Amino acid sequence: MPRFDASSARCEVLTFKEGLLSAVAHDLCLRVERFTIELHDDESIEARFEAGSLRVEHAMKDGRPAPGTLSDRQRREIEGNIVDDVLHAKRHPEIGFRSTRVQGEGDERRIEGTLRLHGQERPLRLLARRSDGRWTAEVELHQPDFGIKPYSAMLGTLKIRPQVRVRVSLPG
Repeated sequence: MPRFDASSARCEVLTFKEGLLSAVAHDLCLRVERFTIELHDDESIEARFEAGSLRVEHAMKDGRPAPGTLSDRQRREIEGNIVDDVLHAKRHPEIGFRSTRVQGEGDERRIEGTLRLHGQERPLRLLARRSDGRWTAEVELHQPDFGIKPYSAMLGTLKIRPQVRVRVSLPG
């Protein structure tokens, strides 16, 4: 039974800004530092992600990494907002996924399952593709579907879109 964690796999969350003052904000690439993904013999998948382990990897500009854009203080402030005020990680420390169906052959798999996030469970469908020796799956999540209020500041003139993109990549 293959088991992956942050030493062999990667989990990223991409956030996108909006609002009147979005020009002074940043799209972000966040990295989940503590997680496990288990692939069982029956091809089912079980994954656990620590909500409190999201860290700012880098800001994004025009869809590309923009390293050096954020100061260490800004990173810490953003991480605190995400963990404490958006995900409420003390109350909801774990994000979980369990597949109910995996179909496909060759370099594609259609995966269906249940995502548990912020105390809510919702069905989830995603497509995983293999390229250059890695499987990558990407899915958009609508935060309010899980009872999450997207981050907002300055009376709503600066905010994060309700949709975030989650990308998981592992060897295979």
